[in-house]
Amino acid sequence: MISTEQAAAPVVEQSVLDDLRLRLRGYRRVDVPTGPGWARGVDGAYLADLISYWARSYDWREHEARLRALPWVLTGRGDAPVRALHLRAARADAVAVVLLHGWPDSVLRFERVWPLLPDLHVVVPALPGFPFAAPVARRGMSSRDMAEAIADAMTGLGYERYVVSAGDVGCDVAEALAAAHPDRVAALHLTDVSQYHFLVDPPKDLSDAERAYVRHGHHWQATEGGYMHEQATRPHTLTVALGDSPAGLAAWILEKLRAWTDCGGDVETVFTRDELLTWITAYWVSGAIGTSFTPYAESAAKPTGRIDVPTAFTIFPKDLVNAPREFAARFFDVRSWTEEPAGGHFAAWERPSEYAAGIRTAVGLARRGSASL
Repeated sequence: MISTEQAAAPVVEQSVLDDLRLRLRGYRRVDVPTGPGWARGVDGAYLADLISYWARSYDWREHEARLRALPWVLTGRGDAPVRALHLRAARADAVAVVLLHGWPDSVLRFERVWPLLPDLHVVVPALPGFPFAAPVARRGMSSRDMAEAIADAMTGLGYERYVVSAGDVGCDVAEALAAAHPDRVAALHLTDVSQYHFLVDPPKDLSDAERAYVRHGHHWQATEGGYMHEQATRPHTLTVALGDSPAGLAAWILEKLRAWTDCGGDVETVFTRDELLTWITAYWVSGAIGTSFTPYAESAAKPTGRIDVPTAFTIFPKDLVNAPREFAARFFDVRSWTEEPAGGHFAAWERPSEYAAGIRTAVGLARRGSASL
């Protein structure tokens, strides 16, 4: 058995942190037209202030020590190992729940949720190619390949049946996992329906509500989805800029953390500066920004047919493009549908109690549908 110390992500070399600080102190602010604020992307004044704090006050070592002390495990196949947090309940027969994060985040998305689930076995994999992940043979993976890696990892941890909870890229992984292994996935808890369902070969017999959703989705793609097209079509070009400039990396991620949260325009109502920078620094010190684009660039074909696994949805109003229940029901066995009054894309971080309640709904579905749970 690999110890927690051995399984945790390696300590970042001091030379990496010294280089980061040097680059931050040499930040060159680029001129842009005055006035738009955040309307055309990141606000230059806010970014400059954050970079100054990153260079002079932020201490990665403080957060690194806290994160490395968590109960990490390393398991899975030799060519696709999975590093994960494994928080065990007191009872050996407790239900197991897998929490799958998305982009541009990491296992940190669930840091406020797992303390609310002490009676469950909680596994939080670092998706291959993302911060804290174990290196894999191809460096990055498609969502379908990630699903197989997670399935192998769960078997390695001794779990044959489990509930899967996910958002964003994690939803693609969860869907692929449930489609390939319905005997293992006892229930799903999702916060969104993958946009690929309306972007690629959408159903022809849409209702009025579904047509309005698809129109909204295409409008969102045209006005907000540029990042997705770039990460899918020319990820290696983008990787050079973001992997060489911490200011560029911060701008790319910070804009999404602000725009995709229910923060009323003030991102620091959701994240402290240290929390923002820990999420961003995790990408810098791991060099994971380019490999995290892989599920966009290698978007595997969606599972055919409907996923016949009991599914609970928790919908948060400021998420990216929320599908109506009838559209979700085309692809999932929707047993529960809850629309919360507040929260955004990173709902597990923003509204942890509501998110945890959705997990418990899915656990209830699993228990009703399986004698083995």
